[in-house]
Amino acid sequence: MQTTILYIGRDSEITVVMNRLLNARPEWKGICVCTDEEAVSVFKEEAIDLVLLGNGIDQQCEQALRLKLQAIKPNIKIVQHYGGGSGLLYGEIMTALN
Repeated sequence: MQTTILYIGRDSEITVVMNRLLNARPEWKGICVCTDEEAVSVFKEEAIDLVLLGNGIDQQCEQALRLKLQAIKPNIKIVQHYGGGSGLLYGEIMTALN
C-alpha cells in the first residue's frame, strides 16, 4: 500500500527536490505544492496520509493551514520538515507514520 505525502513549502527549487525524494520510494506518493490554496485543494481531492511543512511558512500561516487541514481530516499528522538529507527525511516520515 502506498503512503501519500503532501509537502507544502514556499521555495519552488526545494519543492522540486522534495518531489524527487518523496517519489523515489515506491511505497510513497509525494505531492508537492508551494501555496496554501494548492495544498487545501489537493488535500480535499487526494487521500493524504501525512503532511510535511517545509521552510518559508511563517507561524501565522502554519497555524491557519493546520486548522484548515484538520477541519477536513481531524487526525491528519502534520510534521515540520526544514531540510537535511534523505535519511533524515525518511526517519521523520517513518516516525510520524508509526
